[in-house]
Amino acid sequence: QVEFVESGGGEVQPGGSLTLSCTVSRNIFDIGIMGWYRQAPGNQREWVATISTGHLTDYIESVKGRFIIRRDNSKNTVYLKMNNLRPEDTAIYYCNGVKRPALPLFDSWGQGTQVTVSS
Repeated sequence: QVEFVESGGGEVQPGGSLTLSCTVSRNIFDIGIMGWYRQAPGNQREWVATISTGHLTDYIESVKGRFIIRRDNSKNTVYLKMNNLRPEDTAIYYCNGVKRPALPLFDSWGQGTQVTVSS
């Protein structure tokens, strides 16, 4: 069993920044690829960003150039730095392991962290 604890969300104005953190109860190097997902009201959960054990990253098109994913294997923690936030980024953000192409590895999810972008 694995547990995810996400934090760092909040309410910001358009153009603002936030950094999310996700602490995992297992060794994330052993898990492999890690990723962030988000779910906006009325929408399905979608993949946002992934990072491999070799720190190769990939992003959904709408966040490219604005979001940065990174990982600290020594802390079993994954981060998502979000810049130039837009109202359409409003969602609950979750992390999980990732299996190709961008599907969540585990069935269990954390509580997520709410991000609200509003003027």
